[in-house]
Amino acid sequence: MSTLDRARCSLKAHPLALDAAIAAGVLVCMIAGSFVTPRGDNGVTWGIRTPDPLSLLLMLLAAATLVFRRRVPKTVLAVTGALSVIECVTGDPRAPVAMSAVIALYTVAASTDRTTTWRVGLLTMTVLTAAAMLGGPLPWYAQENIGVLAWTGIGATAGDAVRSRRAVVQAIRERAERAERTREEEARRRVAEERLRIARDLHDVVAHHIALVNVQAGVAAHVMDKRPDQAKEALAHVREASRSALDELRATVGLLRQSGDPEAPTEPAPGLSRLDELAGTFRSAGLPVEVARADQGAELPAAVDLAAYRIVQEALTNVQKHAGPEARAEVSVVRVGTDIEVTVLDNGAGAAGRPGAGGGHGLLGMRERVTALGGTLTTGPRYGGGFRVHAILPLKTRTTAPGEPV
Repeated sequence: MSTLDRARCSLKAHPLALDAAIAAGVLVCMIAGSFVTPRGDNGVTWGIRTPDPLSLLLMLLAAATLVFRRRVPKTVLAVTGALSVIECVTGDPRAPVAMSAVIALYTVAASTDRTTTWRVGLLTMTVLTAAAMLGGPLPWYAQENIGVLAWTGIGATAGDAVRSRRAVVQAIRERAERAERTREEEARRRVAEERLRIARDLHDVVAHHIALVNVQAGVAAHVMDKRPDQAKEALAHVREASRSALDELRATVGLLRQSGDPEAPTEPAPGLSRLDELAGTFRSAGLPVEVARADQGAELPAAVDLAAYRIVQEALTNVQKHAGPEARAEVSVVRVGTDIEVTVLDNGAGAAGRPGAGGGHGLLGMRERVTALGGTLTTGPRYGGGFRVHAILPLKTRTTAPGEPV
């Protein structure tokens, strides 16, 4: 940082010292101007004169008042204006005390609104010019009187221009800060949504496959001694389910990798094209599942396809875990207009012990998925026993706007 920059920063940090320096400079200019006379016997000439003691006193008082121009600008303008009026009426030849009033008027214009600037500026110009023209020893049309009018107008105009520029700069700065805050909030919102989506995927994957592993491991332990062939088959299903869980976990966690990490798996996300395979894993775990589809081979958006698959997966997992050993499940996927309706029914233990009633996150995760796509989810016990999960997913999805419920 250069010496000039350091001095500028120091003055900005100490505004009273800056105002004192400005007041001293104005005092020097007024005193220097008081020794010069712009008129003579043969027209406009320049000469040297000695200022009156009263003029020197008025200049000193006006300069001292300017030290406080930032704290009480209107009071400083009133004092310097009064001192200037006294000099206009009594001074002969006149000293430039009005210079202090011009600086004070500039300060008022730079620190207030435009309406106040117009009112105060016109009042100051009128009073000082009238005092100079009517009360002074010079003719009303003298150039010194016209100079008072011109300089007060320049002071008000310059102050208003500085105020307008500051307002524009402040507006630009606030707009930039607001845009930066908006970008940060949008980034945080997207991160939160992505975390929620990954958490739902992890829950669905883990809950589904661990439930299958638990069932098959129980079967293997039960028939290990009497029917080793069936135990081997169950253990094979355990191995297959665990391998599938690891693959899906690897694919999901791969989304969290950084740019320098090893390449994540690129296999596509599961969808309804794997619905029969999903149902087969539950059948192998001992849950009879019937699948009916009437979606006419509709090409689904990736988000809808994944959500439909996860809903069926979570619903069947809940049936496997909570509906009892004699439960059966029915899955239907139907296209109705511009929507895909996914329904999972079972004839098990109804709502008793289901995750929605016991504080689990299965039904909550399904509801979040459906709501994020602009669809609806209905869950509850069936008449006569069992449980029903019904989701309506629009084929044309919409993105949830900031501030809307998800």
